[in-house]
Amino acid sequence: MTKMKKVVVIGGTGLIGSKAVKLLRDAGHEAVVASSRNGINAYTGEGLADALAGADAVIDVSNMMSFDKTVITDFFGTSSSNLTIAEKAAGVRHHVVLSIVNADQLAANPYMAGKLAQEETVAASGQGYTIVRATQFHEFIETLAGAYAADGAVKVPDTDFQPIAADDVAAALVEAALGEPRNGTVDLAGPERGPFESFIRTYLDARGDARPVKADEAVDYFGAPVVAGSLVPGGDYIKGRITLTEWLKA
Repeated sequence: MTKMKKVVVIGGTGLIGSKAVKLLRDAGHEAVVASSRNGINAYTGEGLADALAGADAVIDVSNMMSFDKTVITDFFGTSSSNLTIAEKAAGVRHHVVLSIVNADQLAANPYMAGKLAQEETVAASGQGYTIVRATQFHEFIETLAGAYAADGAVKVPDTDFQPIAADDVAAALVEAALGEPRNGTVDLAGPERGPFESFIRTYLDARGDARPVKADEAVDYFGAPVVAGSLVPGGDYIKGRITLTEWLKA
């Protein structure tokens, strides 16, 4: 019989965190929903000691949306430092954090710079860890289409894309947390790779949106220049199972 474990999910009320909590509980594990809403705040350190007592692992999917590099870097770096210090004090075995594929290559984007600071803080902490770098979520494609829309069309970066469903991301994080620390990084991507514009086109078609979609080499990724492989894994990776078409039908 699999040993039941206590896993603290930082950001446990969000898109990925709530799915991870459900997966853990459905499997019979104890999942602690940790968020500032219930007095557990990784950035300030509030409530961490009590929440982490007796925990085997932590999944950190906390988030802040900001394009101020100083603000976002401080948030991710400080939160990760507080967490890993508290985890070591509590005897927690494994810290799992969600990051983004090729964050180190896209650090001209302020958000990516924040995620890179998060990765570096965790890796230098001395705590057992696994960094799971995911591609963009299916759930984010609507936001992307809106961000790149102008003058009746959608003009996107000329690069490859391999989006993944949030359900697959949550499953990979839970599997990582229940396993041994890798003390390194693993990549996670969806089951299909193709041009960025083809995924946007598929999404818009499903929504009955006939706006033209074009790829343009001059368009960057929210401030970060990109080449063909910037948004997809460059080597081995964990492959999700849910295609964009399946996700749209669901």
